[in-house]
Amino acid sequence: MSVYRAIYTSRPFGFDSGTLNSILVHAQRTNPSVGITGALICREDVYLQLLEGPEDEVRKAMERIRRDDRHVEFRIHVEKTVPERMFGKWAMLHDPAATWIWSREEVRNDAIERTTAAEVEGFFQKLSDRNTSPDMT
Repeated sequence: MSVYRAIYTSRPFGFDSGTLNSILVHAQRTNPSVGITGALICREDVYLQLLEGPEDEVRKAMERIRRDDRHVEFRIHVEKTVPERMFGKWAMLHDPAATWIWSREEVRNDAIERTTAAEVEGFFQKLSDRNTSPDMT
């Protein structure tokens, strides 16, 4: 069964551990009820998130995120139907280190604006390959 996948980047506004925990708890609580799974890679300078599930639910979630004032410079990189989920076992996987995506200097020098859909999907494929736990965390 195919699913809809969307990947966006944004820059955090007012980033701190409380804000991040609030985002993660909300996602982990609400995503399973609407069939959304995904992963969030974040640092104090960038959010990179993949959402997958029913197209209407993913689009609603993306619109809520776009309107959320904790996100600035919101940009969608991928929107497409795919044959299967990349993070089917995760309500919202969180990668706190994110040392293998763009460096802080690259982000400051507009790497996000120059990125390709294949590059951002590659980040998530690498994360998926590293996290094969059966738990929905």
